Amino acid sequence: MTTDETTESEPAAPALPHGRFEGREAFRQRLRDALAGAAREGWHEIVMSDADFHDWPLGERAVIESLNDWARNGRKLVMLAKTYDELIRTHPRFVTWRRTWAHIIDCRRCATADPLVLPSALWTSGWILHRIDPERSNGVCTQLPERRLALRESLEEWLRQGSAGFPATTLGL
Repeated sequence: MTTDETTESEPAAPALPHGRFEGREAFRQRLRDALAGAAREGWHEIVMSDADFHDWPLGERAVIESLNDWARNGRKLVMLAKTYDELIRTHPRFVTWRRTWAHIIDCRRCATADPLVLPSALWTSGWILHRIDPERSNGVCTQLPERRLALRESLEEWLRQGSAGFPATTLGL
């Protein structure tokens, strides 16, 4: 092959989005992109927080495929919500996935949290998505260390206030 010839190569994986976003669909697309990135890049820990996860695309087949691709040995997902009732009702695929991967998922609940104060965010050690205004679905995605640290500290405080929630199975009498 000469230097003038080119070879076809695989397209580069899309980079995670950065900067501000506005609107519910922009928020949902960034979540889809983030979870696909988690699978592609092998993130070890993900923290997802929201009052009820209603706007999150957790029931979509592509999102579940991304989560399946991500979930491996040594991975950890922490979830934080005021309530999981809406998630259970509207995202049955995710509920099934959660049951399968219960050993890597820690679900916490802050029943007394104000839904507009509890962070709506996805945190990883290298990138965050933070929905600053949940009513309008406006927020920011960034790799900036100071923003990641501030969000992590906020999430840690909420997690300390929380208790176990969203069990993988329910036992009945």
